[in-house]
Amino acid sequence: MPLSNKQKNWIVKNQQKHSAKKMAEEIGVSEDAVIEFLNTQKKKKTPFYFYIILIGLPILFFALLEIGLRIFGYGFNNDQWDTAIEGKLMLNQEIAKRYFYSIERIPFSNQDVFDVEKKSNAYRIFVLGESSAAGYPFSPLGAFSRYIRDRLVLIYPHSKIEVINIGLTAVNSYTLRDLFPGVLEQKPDLILIYTGHNEYYGALGIGSMESLGTSRKMVNLLLYLNRFKTVELLRNTIQWIMKLFSGDDDRPSGTMMSRMAKDQYIGFDTETFSDGISQFEGNMRDILDMAKEKNVPVILSTLVSNLKDQIPFISIQTENFPRADKIYNRAKQELSYGNNMVADSLFRLAKDLDGLRFRAPERINQVITSLSNEYKLPFVNADSVLSSISPDGIVGNNLMTDHLHPTLEGYLIIGKSFFEKMEQSKYLPSFEKANLTDDELDSITVADFHFTKLDSIIADFRIKLLMNDWPFVSKKNKLPNSAILHLENTADTLAAEVLDDKITWEEAHRKLAVYFLERKNINSFIEEMDALISQYPVIVEYYDYVANILIQIKDYKRAYKYLKSGYDIKSSAFKAKWLGTIDLYNDKLESAENYLNESLEFEAKDAQVWYNLAGIYVKRNDYKKALELVDKALLLKSNYPEAVNLQRQLQSKVQTTK
Repeated sequence: MPLSNKQKNWIVKNQQKHSAKKMAEEIGVSEDAVIEFLNTQKKKKTPFYFYIILIGLPILFFALLEIGLRIFGYGFNNDQWDTAIEGKLMLNQEIAKRYFYSIERIPFSNQDVFDVEKKSNAYRIFVLGESSAAGYPFSPLGAFSRYIRDRLVLIYPHSKIEVINIGLTAVNSYTLRDLFPGVLEQKPDLILIYTGHNEYYGALGIGSMESLGTSRKMVNLLLYLNRFKTVELLRNTIQWIMKLFSGDDDRPSGTMMSRMAKDQYIGFDTETFSDGISQFEGNMRDILDMAKEKNVPVILSTLVSNLKDQIPFISIQTENFPRADKIYNRAKQELSYGNNMVADSLFRLAKDLDGLRFRAPERINQVITSLSNEYKLPFVNADSVLSSISPDGIVGNNLMTDHLHPTLEGYLIIGKSFFEKMEQSKYLPSFEKANLTDDELDSITVADFHFTKLDSIIADFRIKLLMNDWPFVSKKNKLPNSAILHLENTADTLAAEVLDDKITWEEAHRKLAVYFLERKNINSFIEEMDALISQYPVIVEYYDYVANILIQIKDYKRAYKYLKSGYDIKSSAFKAKWLGTIDLYNDKLESAENYLNESLEFEAKDAQVWYNLAGIYVKRNDYKKALELVDKALLLKSNYPEAVNLQRQLQSKVQTTK
C-alpha cells in the first residue's frame, strides 16, 4: 500500500529521531515501505538551476554594483595613466590612494609625460623607485632621470626622447610591482630601478602604519582588488566607521617619514627584519620575471646612504648584537686613526643595527647585486661610485642632504652612472647622433641644468621641515614651522606655499616669473620660464609666452630659440610668422618664405605677414611680385604706414622697368 502525503511528511520530519522500524510502527506501515521512501528521497538531486541561482545572484549583485559605481564616478580615478594634455599621458596623480589608506596628503609623481601613441623614432625609458628616484628634496628638476633625459636629447636631436620618472615618496617594492604591468603596456625600451630604502616603513611595508600583514601573496592580491570600485566602497566604509570611534585628532601628522613608521623599532636579524628582506626579494623577482617575459631590459642600482654623518636613530641593546651608537662611535674613532676600511665596515654595521629602518640595510644591496647576477642584468653600483669620490671613501654630508637623499651633485653622478651603464650595455638607440664627444655632452648637460633659486629654497625648506620632525628630533622638541622657515622675500613665500600645498610647484614658478617680468628683470624671468619648460616641455604656451616678451623688447635672437622649440612641438600662426620674420631679417629668404606662407594657412588676414612676404621678393629684386603682395597687405590694413611707403617705392620701381 503506497504511503500517503501525511505519512511521508511525518517520516521526513522524524527521520533523524527514529529508526525505520520505529517509524513504521508509529504510522502503521511496513518497515520496507519506510526504507524504500527514504532511499527515494536520497536519490533526489537538487536542481542544477538552484546552484546557478545560488552562485549567480551574489556575482550579479556585485557586478551591477561595480558598474553602477563606475557609471556614477564614485571615488577617485583608479587608472594608472591619466591624460596630461591632448595626446599625452602621465602617471595618475591620485594613484597613491591605492597604497595609502590612512593619510590625506598623498605623494604624487614628477608629472613626466609621454605620447599616447609611441612614435617610430621614439626612445622611451621608465624610471621607478621611491623619493630618491623622484629626486627629493630637489624634485622634480633634480632627479637623476633629468640628466639622462637631457643628455639623450643632446645626442639624438632628431628623435623623440621620453624619460618618464614615476618615483613616489614613501612607497616600496609593493607599489613598483603593482605598477609594473602598466609600465610594460606602454612599450618601454628600457626600465631603470632605484629602490629599497622604504621596504620596512613604505606603504604596505611590514613596519608601516599602512601595513596589510606579512603575507606577500595576500598583500598583492589586495592591491589587485583595490582597482575595483566595490573594494574602494568597502574601504571607505571601514574608514568611516573607524573615524567615528577614533576622531580626527588621531590622524597622523608631520612629515611623510614620521607618519609612515608604525612599528618604530625593528631589531637586526629579527623575524620582522628577515620578512622585510624576503618581501623585497619576492617583489623584485616578480618584477624582473615580468620584464623578462616581455623582453624589456632593466638596469638596477645599489642604494646609497649617509654613513659618516648620520648617527643611528635608535640604538637597541640585545644579547646578540651591540648598540648601534657604540658601533658608530667606534667607526668615528677608527676614521680618526686613518683606518678608513675598518671605519667603513663599522659605519655600515651601525646603520644595520639602527632600530629605525629608514636606511636600507646592507642585505638589500646584496639582494640587488644577487638578482642582477642571476638575471644577467647590468647594474649600477651607485653605493661604490659615490663612496669612491667621497673623502675617506665614505659617503657623508658631502653627497647627502639627510640620511639617504643625495645632493644635486649626488643625483647628477647617479644619472651619469646610469647613462654610462646604458652605453656600455648597448642600450642606447640606433638613431642618428649629434657630433659631440662624451666630455662635451656631459659638460653641456650639466651647464644647461635648469634649477633656479626658487628650487633651491624649496629643497632647503623641505630638508629643514624633515629635520624638525621625528625621528631627527623628539616630538616634544619639534618647533613650529614659522620658527625654522624664515620668509624674507617673494621666493621664500612662494616656496613655503608650495610645501604647505597652497600652490603647486608650477604655479610658484609662474608667479615668480611674472614678479620678475613686472620688475623688468628679463634674465630672471627667463630662468623661471626655462625651469617650467624643462619640467613641461610639451606645453607650447610657455614657449609662446617667453618668445612674445622677447619680441616686444626686440631680443629676436633669443626669441627665435623659443619660437623654434615651440614650433617643433606644434606649429601656429604666431610662431610661423615670427620665425619667418626673423629669418627674413637674417636674409634666410627660402626659410622665411616657407614659414610666412605656413602662417597664412592659419591666418590669411594678417597684413604684416603679407608685408613681410613682399619684403622677401624685394630682396630677390622681383618688384612686381612684391607689389602684388604689399597690395594685399593694404587691402587688409589700409592705414599701414610701412606698407604704404613700400607700395609707393615699388610702384616707382615697376614703372621704371616697363
